[in-house]
Amino acid sequence: MFDSIAGDYDALNHIMSLDADKGWRRKAMKQVLEGTSSAQDLRILDLACGTGDFSIAIAQRMREIASEEGKPVLGRIDGVDLSEGMLKVMEGKVEDKGLSEMISISQGDGENLPYEEGTFDRVTIAFGIRNFQDREKGLREMLRVLKKGGRLVVLELSLPDNALVRWAFNLYFLHILPLIGGKVSGDKAAYRYLPASVVGFPKKKEFMETMSSCGFSGVSHKAFTFGICRMYTGEKS
Repeated sequence: MFDSIAGDYDALNHIMSLDADKGWRRKAMKQVLEGTSSAQDLRILDLACGTGDFSIAIAQRMREIASEEGKPVLGRIDGVDLSEGMLKVMEGKVEDKGLSEMISISQGDGENLPYEEGTFDRVTIAFGIRNFQDREKGLREMLRVLKKGGRLVVLELSLPDNALVRWAFNLYFLHILPLIGGKVSGDKAAYRYLPASVVGFPKKKEFMETMSSCGFSGVSHKAFTFGICRMYTGEKS
């Protein structure tokens, strides 16, 4: 499904979110890079990386930090996704921005990661965890590959808490978005699935409890844009 919409995915995301998705990623990036004196040295896994927007944003910021400190860029980002079509789009974007030395791209399953325990300082996943078949298994894998003291940062769409905002969100997301997405991409089924997957995602308290039960400590949550997007963080103690 994601292979079939890969070519139009970025444009539709930005149009349908009124570019709010870019701001959400910037806020999450602060959580990814804060709490370290050498942010440019981090080893980061960007899971369900899709077309690479989050990987690229993080790499660009790491490069800026290194330049400000007068140091070489030593950090590295591993982008992993199941969709070959999405990764092909990402490859082109990474090359165009001159970030190939910082970002590696590979096809892989987030529930069975091919990395040793304690490989990464950070694990990020933006708008992808709701697509996991076994969410708890995926979270345990993320915890496994994190170093002690490492941090998981999750961005995900959600239903707003406010009833009026939720009504407007459902009208747009469940009825208008599938029409626009289906017409532009030619895949109506994909843009029916995507809203349904948001509606079916656990509420904030339930998901935070799931993160804790999978071994993450210090689990926290922030809501963006009336709760349309939420950021969850947790650490490996």
